[in-house]
Amino acid sequence: MNQSIALSRNSNAHVLDDEPPLAVSVRGLKRRYGSRVVIDALDLDIRQGEFVALLGESGCGKTTLLRALAGLDQPDAGTIRAPERPSVVFQEHRLLPWAELWANVALGHESTIGRAGAIRALAEVGLAGREDDWPRNLSGGQAQRVALARALVRDPALLLLDEPFAALDALTRIKMHRLVKELVALHQPGVLIVTHDVDEALTLADRILVMRAGHIAASFQPKDHTPQTLRPVLLEALGVRNKTTRTMTA
Repeated sequence: MNQSIALSRNSNAHVLDDEPPLAVSVRGLKRRYGSRVVIDALDLDIRQGEFVALLGESGCGKTTLLRALAGLDQPDAGTIRAPERPSVVFQEHRLLPWAELWANVALGHESTIGRAGAIRALAEVGLAGREDDWPRNLSGGQAQRVALARALVRDPALLLLDEPFAALDALTRIKMHRLVKELVALHQPGVLIVTHDVDEALTLADRILVMRAGHIAASFQPKDHTPQTLRPVLLEALGVRNKTTRTMTA
């Protein structure tokens, strides 16, 4: 391993007087598999309460970055300053089929969260009264609500979302978008969502990043643009050509 790597798993990131503390700070991150460079000298800051969406073509390094932030993959070089145990929600809910819903939410933290804490978390995601139910009785959207409750029950400083709504139908996805925005506003974690869906990024994010060839190629603030003008620019940044796309400065 490259000896220049320095991983710091703690939440004591740099704080500016007039800004929220950093949920994660990345400097010069590099990851390669054999001769293929997947992440190349990447820098990234996400503040607590900030919702960041990461777009990019398949194979550009999005999931590798998320896994590195989650502590699931070891980079070859660079610095990551992040909480020791950030919360992650994957595309698959990964619920234990033999455990009641409350036990799934409290998994790994039974002594500190307990049944009462898990019940409160389930109520936050709209599943009050379902604590003794089983995963087999849930719809896809309900299962992802449980996964979200499990991620947020510890009030994490950093929440990582790996295409968590991709397998849901359109109506359920809209409901989940509303729910996750409400929960992020309540708990105030820094959030990074990896997605292929431009409209999802426009709906959820305070900041949209486009990743290309292992680095952040573009950054956009949706509040500075209308969705109608920003959407075609994002599509072009992702390689979807549109003759009517106008040039926009990020």
